[in-house]
Amino acid sequence: MAEQTDLAVVDDDLPAGVDDAAVPVGPPEKSALDQKINDIFGGAVVRKDLVKAVKGNAIVPSFVLEYLLGQFAASDDEATIQSGIESVRKILADHYVHRNEAELIKSNIREKGRYRVIDKVQVQLNETDDAYEAEFANLGIKQVLVSPATIRAHPKLLVGGVWCICDIEYQHSDNARVVPWILGSIKPIQLSNFDFDGYVTSRREFTTDEWIDLLIQSVGFNPALFGRRAKLIQLVRLIPFVERNYNLVELGPKGTGKSHIFSEFSPHGMLISGGEVTVPKLFVNNSNGRLGLVGYWDVVAFDEFAGKKKRTDKALVDIMKNYMANRSFSRGIETLGAEASMVFVGNTSHNVPYMLKHSDLFDELPESYHDSAYLDRLHFYIPGWEVDTIRSEMFSDGYGFVVDYIAEVLKSMRNADYSDRYQKHFTLGSDISTRDRDGIHKTFSGLMKIVYPHGEATKQEIEEILRFAIEGRKRVKDQIIRIDSTMAEVKFGYSDGAGDWHAVTTLEEDEYPAYYQRGGHVDAGEKQADSAATSGEGPTTATTVEEASQAVPLFEGYREFQENQRGVSYEKLLLPYLQDATEITIVDPYIRQFHQARNLMELIATLALSKDPADEVKLFLVTSESTGGPEKLQKQIELLLRVKQAAAVAGITLDVKFDATIHDRSIVANSGWRINLGRGLDIFQFVPNDAFDLAVRLQQYRQVRSFSVTYIRGGELSSDA
Repeated sequence: MAEQTDLAVVDDDLPAGVDDAAVPVGPPEKSALDQKINDIFGGAVVRKDLVKAVKGNAIVPSFVLEYLLGQFAASDDEATIQSGIESVRKILADHYVHRNEAELIKSNIREKGRYRVIDKVQVQLNETDDAYEAEFANLGIKQVLVSPATIRAHPKLLVGGVWCICDIEYQHSDNARVVPWILGSIKPIQLSNFDFDGYVTSRREFTTDEWIDLLIQSVGFNPALFGRRAKLIQLVRLIPFVERNYNLVELGPKGTGKSHIFSEFSPHGMLISGGEVTVPKLFVNNSNGRLGLVGYWDVVAFDEFAGKKKRTDKALVDIMKNYMANRSFSRGIETLGAEASMVFVGNTSHNVPYMLKHSDLFDELPESYHDSAYLDRLHFYIPGWEVDTIRSEMFSDGYGFVVDYIAEVLKSMRNADYSDRYQKHFTLGSDISTRDRDGIHKTFSGLMKIVYPHGEATKQEIEEILRFAIEGRKRVKDQIIRIDSTMAEVKFGYSDGAGDWHAVTTLEEDEYPAYYQRGGHVDAGEKQADSAATSGEGPTTATTVEEASQAVPLFEGYREFQENQRGVSYEKLLLPYLQDATEITIVDPYIRQFHQARNLMELIATLALSKDPADEVKLFLVTSESTGGPEKLQKQIELLLRVKQAAAVAGITLDVKFDATIHDRSIVANSGWRINLGRGLDIFQFVPNDAFDLAVRLQQYRQVRSFSVTYIRGGELSSDA
């Protein structure tokens, strides 16, 4: 994630108990990226905070609002934006149908003879009269005649309902059987056409980081608060829209936005409650031959899918397994194919180590779905426990694609196949099965189409996508192996052009090695050795750090830590190597801001708790001056002075030297160790200033940034110290 906020400033800016989202603000300052987005995609992008500004109490998906904003406020000119907002508000006030105002709208239609409404429309075929009849969800009118030509142009009206802008007329008849409501015109709310070649050409104007940030802003989030891995997780949620027959699952804590994409983002997706699923609704009604959701929608997502005690239809599960594997289902004696991707989202009630120790990561699924044959059809498992709970500051006020524009872009690429784009550089492991390979290929293809639609990516960029695709499928397969004892272990990884093997692990495998493998847990002694060897955090199970260092030799060498990993703290990562040191030199050019000074203070606190109160430790800090002008330099000096004063209470003296030439980060102690830290002390992601969040008090509950550490025995103190 991005640089942490000065928590002291956050506290000073708002009175206690005031939500920052409630504080009125003017137009946000446009970033360089926002300016570039408008210059290149002008007319196809919109400021993302405008949706909240116009939504009010309208219960309508974001793509409907952004469709309207795209018509009136797709600009970076503030006057045009404000005028557009007022236009959209007026349209919603005049034409959006609130259920409690339905009678008023019906009266307007009668009195004016013709009136425009925005409502969700579903059409059914009346076999008796051989006529298509529409039902308006909020307006509450039924049996409105629809022409066959309209159905041929918009077949989704028959399944699930579509948000539309409609002109409705009123014409009373003395015949009681004649419905007085007449459909004058109907226009589904979605983009009618766009220039795909122009989209691909414009992609070349952006760096990979810029493009990913544009996509994250298009989803509605502030990319500055997401790390690279967190951004990729968000983008995986888009793969079902760009990849045909993609099977995705996401399980995790509540409040992380699992279903948001599938209900708000695209007019081509349908979100339904897991309890509402039936064979006729999903696949086909054999009594009348009518196709279900998979025949008309690009994505069918099942919300609230988890729940061990939920009732399930075994016939539905069997048909679903066949469809997910073969992309087909039966209608009587006829076999039909479909392209709808399937998404399953649900909540977990236990944390990851508990599930790994006592069951598996699919433990929350209904019994009929907790089946290796069904699970093996899943292409990717999004680790929902890595996704932050949605907070107000996470939403973007920058520019992103109007969602119906990007939805059409993704839909247009469903026929493309990018799955072989890695094969020039890498080869998957030979014992990866066909089904595992399919899952990896579909995820890789989907992410390539989303991030590199022009097909131009470096070897390193391709490798990043490939590793992520392998990890998501490995997470599925590793849990199946825990469930089904007949399944053989698989080595997930790939070889590069030189023939070197690159193994791929899941993040939870690195975090909880003692519980991850088949069997669920190991004995205490094995756990201690395994944890120290795998994480590189030093010994963790002995009573004290001193006893631990005697029980397990300190690790020497290089370790990498993945973004979002938990369980890392200065106590485990650094303290075993600094134990008994009386002189320590820290070289870190970025001890400038509040959160960086706080990191230093937390290391000092860790040292203070471990040393004898009667001993003294000399701490030398070599850092660089803040470059933001005299005020920022003065702020930096004040922060370091406060740290120095606090450290003195514990018998730790801090001396600071500014050196503009330093770049590398290291810690050298007279205990005989040198520690090279790729990110210095700044290894943790942003933590909200919440007194009731364990991560504020305990480092091991924080997610880390991606970083590396090298332990070198025999390091010497800097001569400058």
